[in-house]
Amino acid sequence: MSSTLFVPANSIRQRSKAFIENITVQRILLALILVNAVILGLETSSDIMAAVGPFLIALDKAILAVFVAELSIRLFVHRFAFFKDGWNVFDFIVVGIALVPASGPFAVLRALRVLRVLRVLTFVPSMRKIVGALIKSLNGMLSIAMVLGLVYYVAAVMVTKLFGEAFPEWFGSLGASLYTLFQVMTLESWSMGIARPVMEAFPYAWAFFVPFILIATFTMLNLFIAVIVNAVQTMHDDEHKDEIDAEKATQQQLLEQMQQLQHELKALRRDINKPQE
Repeated sequence: MSSTLFVPANSIRQRSKAFIENITVQRILLALILVNAVILGLETSSDIMAAVGPFLIALDKAILAVFVAELSIRLFVHRFAFFKDGWNVFDFIVVGIALVPASGPFAVLRALRVLRVLRVLTFVPSMRKIVGALIKSLNGMLSIAMVLGLVYYVAAVMVTKLFGEAFPEWFGSLGASLYTLFQVMTLESWSMGIARPVMEAFPYAWAFFVPFILIATFTMLNLFIAVIVNAVQTMHDDEHKDEIDAEKATQQQLLEQMQQLQHELKALRRDINKPQE
């Protein structure tokens, strides 16, 4: 009796899994996410909302209903295993935020509805790979950030003591110095806006700003890029590990065959050159 009850449920689950993983269904969901992104952008225009606001709101709710149905099917298929995948949890939270009434104390959640656009990351493997690489590189980036923070702190203390009295707006306090140095690091008006005015009062101020930019901007930020690129390369190698191992095995087999042929050729030459009795 129990087996006859579970067979239909398993059959429905298998059909649901085949349906939700169908490539056509996946493309439709991706298209709906993109349409939803356009709708959320159009809702920021008061003129457009005045003209077709009710239609956009209704379409947004319809798309949200599709997302809820999709998540429900995935929950039914995977059950508790659904929450073991970080991307599934991300989708669940993003869609859940959209279901919370955006009124009263939850009014701020209305702005977070745009997070639904980020579901594109779930459906595009290349984007998912980049995000995965960023997550894997967090440890390395944290170490670099700590070094950069130390450099910032030392530099901020220096400029506060050196230039604080003459330029209190930029370097009057440790916080102001940190913000000014951040502006210098981004190269936003650092020369004409900050460095040259300071050099009018302190001619040798370039001896601070130039090394700071070389260290903070070009060296440290490039280290961030290097860590991310290394993480992407590591993920790529892991994904193609089987192919690489198979290729290496094939090369090794070819090498062994070539060595065997060389031994056979040498043996054949010895037999040919051996004097006949």
